[in-house]
Amino acid sequence: MVIRLPWLLQAVTLGLTITLASGNPLFLQTGRNIKPVIKWSQPMDTWNWTEEPRNDEALFSPSNFTHKLPPTANETELIAHMAALKRNYSRLLWDSDKSSNLPLFVDKALKLLNLKQVYYEVEHSVMSKVSCTACKAGAGLLQHYMRLGKSKEEINKMIYKFCVSLNIQSARVCDGITRLFGSEVIYVLKRVTYGPDEICSFVIGDACGDVYNPYHEWEVAFPPVPKPPRHDLEAPIEKAPSFKVLQISDTHFDPYYAEGSNAECNEPLCCRASNGPALTPGGGAGRWGDYRKCDTPKRTIDHMLKHIADTHTDIDYILWTGDLPPHDVWNQTKEENLKVLQETVAQMSDMFPGVPIFPALGNHESSPVNSFPPPYISSPESNIGWLYNELDAQWRRWLPAGVSHTVRRGAFYSVLVRPGFRIISLNMNYCNNKNWWLLLNSTDPATELQWLIYELQSAEFSGEKVHIIGHIPPGHSDCLKVWSRNYYAIINRYESTITAQFFGHTHFDEFEVFYDPNDLGRATSVAYVGPSVSPYYDLNLGYRIYYVDGDHDATTRLVVDHETWIMNLKEANLFGYPIWYKLYSARSAYMMSALRPEDWDRFIDNMTEKEDLFNLYHKHYWKNSPRRGICDGECRKRLICDARSGRSHDRRALCVNIEARIDGASPTPQTWRAWFYNGLSVSMSMLMQIPQVAYQIPKFVMGLG
Repeated sequence: MVIRLPWLLQAVTLGLTITLASGNPLFLQTGRNIKPVIKWSQPMDTWNWTEEPRNDEALFSPSNFTHKLPPTANETELIAHMAALKRNYSRLLWDSDKSSNLPLFVDKALKLLNLKQVYYEVEHSVMSKVSCTACKAGAGLLQHYMRLGKSKEEINKMIYKFCVSLNIQSARVCDGITRLFGSEVIYVLKRVTYGPDEICSFVIGDACGDVYNPYHEWEVAFPPVPKPPRHDLEAPIEKAPSFKVLQISDTHFDPYYAEGSNAECNEPLCCRASNGPALTPGGGAGRWGDYRKCDTPKRTIDHMLKHIADTHTDIDYILWTGDLPPHDVWNQTKEENLKVLQETVAQMSDMFPGVPIFPALGNHESSPVNSFPPPYISSPESNIGWLYNELDAQWRRWLPAGVSHTVRRGAFYSVLVRPGFRIISLNMNYCNNKNWWLLLNSTDPATELQWLIYELQSAEFSGEKVHIIGHIPPGHSDCLKVWSRNYYAIINRYESTITAQFFGHTHFDEFEVFYDPNDLGRATSVAYVGPSVSPYYDLNLGYRIYYVDGDHDATTRLVVDHETWIMNLKEANLFGYPIWYKLYSARSAYMMSALRPEDWDRFIDNMTEKEDLFNLYHKHYWKNSPRRGICDGECRKRLICDARSGRSHDRRALCVNIEARIDGASPTPQTWRAWFYNGLSVSMSMLMQIPQVAYQIPKFVMGLG
C-alpha cells in the first residue's frame, strides 16, 4: 500500500506558507517561465533483452492434482446453517461498532467544512483539485528557491521548519521526512524542464488536469505478428486436475509493535513502544494487532503462517505480492528494510519447505518508500542496486539462476512453471506515480514493458499460457496513466496468452476487469487484487486461495475458483486467540458458473442492478471488518467503477454507463464527479473565508496518511 505522506506533507506545508506568509497565491502560477537549474540528459540505455537467456525449463512438478474445490452455488444450501450460526455469532460482536476512527474534534471539523471527501480521497488515492492545488504550491515554491540558488541544505531546513511550525506532524516525523525525501525531490526537480502544472498532472493524474507533456507520452512497439483469431473462452472442465495456489500480500511486518502501547498517536504509524503508553482506556494496541494506524505484530504473522501450513497442506505454489516493511516511512533505513526482507524470506522458506514461491516487489521495500530509480541513475547514493542485488540473493532459493540478470536490472523475471505454463513477475514501481524519479523520464523504465512483450510473444509462439503477478494494480490511480495505457494495450494484444493477473497494494479484497479498447463491452482479462495481511487500517487480516486449471489436455490455465480467508481482529483481541476461517468462495457467494473475464463482466452488471449483491461484495471488499461504513450511491459507483477499470485515470471512458445506470435508479441523479468537485468547491470556498482553520487542515489530512 502506498503511503501518501511525503509529497503531500511537503506540498501542503509549502503551499500554505506561501499563501499565509507572503500573501502571494503562488499556487495560481503555472511555472511555465521557470528555467531549468541544471542541464541534464538521460544516459542511453543499451540493454538488449533479446540476447539474454530465457527460462525454458519447467520449475517444479506438482505433488497434488486432486484438490477439493470450494462448494458450488448448488451446494451452498448444505452449509447455510453453519453460515447462519457464524453470522448470528458475529453480529453480537460487530454490529454495535460503527466508530469512524477519527478524533471527535477532527470528525466535527470535517463535517463542518464538508471535507469528508478529502479524507476519503487521501486514503484511497481518489485525488482531487485540493491535492492538485497543494501539489502546485509545493512544486512551485521548491522550483522558486532553486532558481534563487538556495542550497539543498537550506531548502531541507526550510521544509522542516514549516512542517514543525504548522504542526503538520511531530518533530521527529518532520525531521525524518525531510532527511529521507528532501534531497531526492530536490535532485529531480533541478533536472526537469517543466513547471508545477506538468509535475502535478504527472503525480496526481486526472484530478490535476490532463496536461500534455511530451516527456511522458510514449508507446511500446509490438512485433509485426498478427494477433491470433479470437475464440470464446470455454469454462474449465469440472473436476479436472487443478493447482492450489496461495496468495499472501502486504504483510507490513512491524518488528517494533508493542501490545498496550498508544494506538491513537499523532503519527502515520502507531502501536509502538516509542508512541508511549495508551492515553485512554481503549487506546492501547491489541495483542494480535489493531484496527487503527498499526501494522502486523510478529506473533500474528507466525500464527497465520502456521495456520496456513496446517490447514492447506496441499498448496502447489505461492504468490507473494510484496510490501514487507511497516508504514514508518519517516524512520526507515536501507539496513532495516533489508533486515525485514531477509527475516521474512527465511520465515517463508521454513514454513513452506519445498513449495515454490513466486515473489513480486512492493513499493515499501525501498528506502525511501516509493523510490525506485531506473537503471540510468547510477550514482552510488541513489542507485537501487542495494535492493535489487539482495532480492536476487534472497529470491534465488525459489527461482532459477537464469532470471538473475532481469532481477538485478529491474526486479522482474519470467519463469516456466510447468510445460505450457509461465509466470511473469513485474516491478510495478515503474508505474508508480509517487516514484519521483520517473519525472525525469517515464518512458518504459528499465525497458520492462518491451521485455514483457518479448516474453509474451515468445510464449505465444510456444503455445504457453501466462499468469502475471505484481504489486500495484495497473488500473489503480497510483499507476501512471501512460504506463497503464501501454500495459492495457499489451493485455489486449496477448489476451489469448494471458489467462490471469494477480496484484496487491490496496489492502482490500477486489478485482479489475480489462476490455477490448475497440469494444468496451467485451471483457478480455481479469486482475485479482488480493487482500492484505496487515490490518492497516480498519481492516481484518486476510489471504487468498486460488484453484487454477491444472495439467490436462484441455487445460485453460484459468482461475477455476478462489476463496478468501480472514481473521477477525476484534474477536482475536477479545478472546485472546485468533481464529482463521473462510469468509467466502467466489463462485458460491456470487452464483457464478465460472470465473472467465465475461463472467466477471456480468457480475459487474449484476452489482450495478442489484443492491443486495453489491452489499455482499462490499462486505467482502472490507474483509468483513466491523469498521466499514455504509456505502452510499457514490461509494457504490466508485467501487463498481474500480472493478471495471484495468486502465488508470480513464473513468470517463470506462464507467460512464455504470454511473448513468446507478444514477437512473437514484431519486436524485448526479454523477460522482459532480458530487465530488461540488463538495470540494464548497470546502475551498469556506477555507478561504476562515483562514485560521486552514492551519489545521494539513494536520487533519496528514494524520490520515
